[in-house]
Amino acid sequence: MAKVGITETVLRDAHQSLIATRMTTEEMLPILSTMDKVGYHSVECWGGATFDACLRFLNEDPWDRLRILRREMPHTKLQMLFRGQNMLGYRHYADDVLEYFVQKSVANGIDIIRIFDALNDIRNLETAVKAAKKEGAHAQIAISYTLGEVFTEQYYIDYAKRIEEAGADSICIKDMAALLTPYETERLVKALKSAVNIPIQLHTHYTSGLASMCLLKGIESGVDVIDTAMSPLALGTSHAPTESMVAALQGTEYDTGLDLKLLTEIREYFMTLRKKYIDSGLLDPKLLAVDANALIYQVPGGMLSNLLSQLKQAGKSDKFEEVLKEVPRVRADAGFPPLVTPTSQIVGTQAVFNVILGERYKTVTKEFKGLVKGSYGKTPAPIDPEFRKKILGDEQPIDCRPADLIEPELEKLKAECAKWSQQDEDVLSYAMFGQVAEKFFEKRKDKQLGIDAEHADKANKVMPV
Repeated sequence: MAKVGITETVLRDAHQSLIATRMTTEEMLPILSTMDKVGYHSVECWGGATFDACLRFLNEDPWDRLRILRREMPHTKLQMLFRGQNMLGYRHYADDVLEYFVQKSVANGIDIIRIFDALNDIRNLETAVKAAKKEGAHAQIAISYTLGEVFTEQYYIDYAKRIEEAGADSICIKDMAALLTPYETERLVKALKSAVNIPIQLHTHYTSGLASMCLLKGIESGVDVIDTAMSPLALGTSHAPTESMVAALQGTEYDTGLDLKLLTEIREYFMTLRKKYIDSGLLDPKLLAVDANALIYQVPGGMLSNLLSQLKQAGKSDKFEEVLKEVPRVRADAGFPPLVTPTSQIVGTQAVFNVILGERYKTVTKEFKGLVKGSYGKTPAPIDPEFRKKILGDEQPIDCRPADLIEPELEKLKAECAKWSQQDEDVLSYAMFGQVAEKFFEKRKDKQLGIDAEHADKANKVMPV
């Protein structure tokens, strides 16, 4: 048995899960060179919601962040999370834009691209895998893990085989809603290990309190790499603590080989950030509590709070239990999509409408219609043709890969973005986040003009008249 690899998530998923992705590059900078000495399998530090948060809330260029991370951690593989044909945005993009994004991500420092699709539709991942491999990056496909009658062991085995055939270098079991239990992890990992010949990584959250046990059973069953977070930003909706897992495996055949003393030094740094986040109210201690509701309702924790919030706004809090019973019915009608962004929001909102209005599908959201139509891809189970007709009316369903219907759009986007563009990568920020990117570009220009004006002013003061 080779050493178990550790993917450190503290610079991406840990703070995305606990403080809405608000860690700044400035806050990361002092500890990066120390983290570079650890010998992690990889550090997940980019992608997911970090790109959006940089532009929208932090007034940072995400591309600058990536270049800084690459400069400060030259000996560590940098990893990102990528939503397949959605890239890091909220719609499907043309293949030429996706290929350019992958090219620029690798050129600026990404080594490993973890690619997933909310529907586990392999067609939405194939272009990204080819693009990653063309650029010399490691292409990992993540299985969106969920529960339901469709999601048998055979379902996951078949999907894993398709992933291997698509050319992926490794597979990640992505348990974003903390639905795995230790013995189910053991069964699933053993089944996948016997079905494919590429490495398997395990990603699970601590929400239901089972993550460490799931990771341990996964390792004993053959998992090659696990995702963990430095303890100050671990637990709750985040991940199992890095130091604890390293300590648990020390002196065994699975020993990670990582130095606990060095990790303690890193822990001390992140403890100062944790205190800062709690003091400012950014980190709500409630998010660190165990919530087994995920296992009872089979609904992600974040989705539960969204449903309650929607009902409160409508003055219908008393309908919460009714909505929780409606969610699985809507999900079954829509072909059993895994409940992960954006499908969790789509299914949840439709369930709320069905209950509040007292008639199922009296009002149908645009997004739910898109899901049934096939705008997001192929659902895990086929949708009943009569139900599809009821929701779509005369509209024709999409049965091909949705991106096949999108014309090449890179050149058009470059033309639209030209007035703001200062680097090749700006068109990609613009492609995904439109007006948010425009506002960022305007602020960047104002800042540069402000600095330039200040320099000119200083120069005028010292120049002889």
